[in-house]
Amino acid sequence: MEAIDPAYGTTTLLLIAAGAVALLLFLIIKVKLHAFVALVLVSALTALAAGIPVADVPSALTTGFSNTLGSVALLVGFGVMIGRLLEITGGAQVLADTLIGRFGEKRAPLALGVAALLFGFPIFFDAGLVVFLPIIITVARRFGGSVILYAFPAAGAFAAMHALVPPHPGPVAASELLGANIGLTLLIGVPVAIVSWYVGAFLVSQALGRRVHVDIPTSLFGEINGGRDITSADADGVDADAAGTAGRAGTRTAPSFLTVLGVLLLPFVLISCNTVVDTLMTAGVIEEGATWAEFLKLIGTTSIALLITVIVATLVLGLRGRSMADVSDILDSALGPICAIILITGAGGMFGGVLRTSGIGDALSGSLSNLGFSLILQAFLISTLLRVAQGSATVALTTTAGLLSASVAAADLSNVQLTALVVAIAAGATVLSHVNDSGFWLVSRFFGMDVKTTLKTWTVMETTLGLSAFALSLGLWAVG
Repeated sequence: MEAIDPAYGTTTLLLIAAGAVALLLFLIIKVKLHAFVALVLVSALTALAAGIPVADVPSALTTGFSNTLGSVALLVGFGVMIGRLLEITGGAQVLADTLIGRFGEKRAPLALGVAALLFGFPIFFDAGLVVFLPIIITVARRFGGSVILYAFPAAGAFAAMHALVPPHPGPVAASELLGANIGLTLLIGVPVAIVSWYVGAFLVSQALGRRVHVDIPTSLFGEINGGRDITSADADGVDADAAGTAGRAGTRTAPSFLTVLGVLLLPFVLISCNTVVDTLMTAGVIEEGATWAEFLKLIGTTSIALLITVIVATLVLGLRGRSMADVSDILDSALGPICAIILITGAGGMFGGVLRTSGIGDALSGSLSNLGFSLILQAFLISTLLRVAQGSATVALTTTAGLLSASVAAADLSNVQLTALVVAIAAGATVLSHVNDSGFWLVSRFFGMDVKTTLKTWTVMETTLGLSAFALSLGLWAVG
């Protein structure tokens, strides 16, 4: 649903948005109302308060909800299936043992972050996070302490790559709108993402993890064999958590490291096919509409790539000493715990969608586009305010780039400065993730954190990540 013509001025709309966020936090934190109920209720009240016609309110609510579910539900569902198979067959433990063996126990969080940086190149934030969940939890369970120590380096890496590095949609769209060179944005974006992640996400996450203790969640991937994990050296598998297979014990050999790595790399390779083919089509190297190219794009679509990976994981991991009926029970047991996560994430998308439809974002950006600041500062501030107002990083990226495109075209900037603007916009679109951001709810529910704790940890880390990227963009702007 497109934004309506604002019924009120910018100041009134911003007050409505601030009041809606305050009410939502009050209902969840103080009243202890279930997050799903609170999000739907506040979304409806915000739509009415912002002047959306009563007849259009149901559409405004369902559009944001369905759009978010369309992108999240399949990814989370397939991702948690892959994760459950990796967990129950010992594959996650094998990969964790190998990473720790290479990096050492003290650098386990760093190992998780570096692996996520590599996997995050073609994979979106939410897809990467769900695939990495069993590995994160396995490592955290082995060493103990706050789950933040292990989860946030990986989650921050996926967030950095998603926001700053082509071929992710936000930086690609911003580059095209500003006339920046995609190749140069990629070459500069990768080191900027790595440095920003290390300073703003890894170091900060370790400090947060030492100050805030969050228990290791067990709702998604429970304990195995009464709390003893399967390892490559001791692979007595008992599918205690899989419905219908309780008590059915047997000795099974854990999969090899190369098998586990192959399963994890499969969606990476498939999604890369989509990305590469799409880029080559845009550049005119591949003929638009070629059947073989469209087929590669199809199997590289994130949901299809994860579906293929579930099937492969079933064959090479799940059927090792199990029947297909047993594997189906394992997959079925994986889906139950994620229903609340999917619904709450969809409701978070509903809230952000209502804020966009109400015209709050457009009113805000229109009033800020003519500020007397330098272009690089305008880029960061406008993107930040749009991110805070409506939640979506991609919307903040594309809207800000579109607003500044005319000014940028008239400024005769160098290629490096154009790339610096893209980085600054991406930095603004990263900071201050909060309750209108569906990613906020994914992190909160996956790692078992309440809203207050998520605000004190995830929101802080996302902000330091964005500020680190903005500082680097200022350096690029100065030397460009």
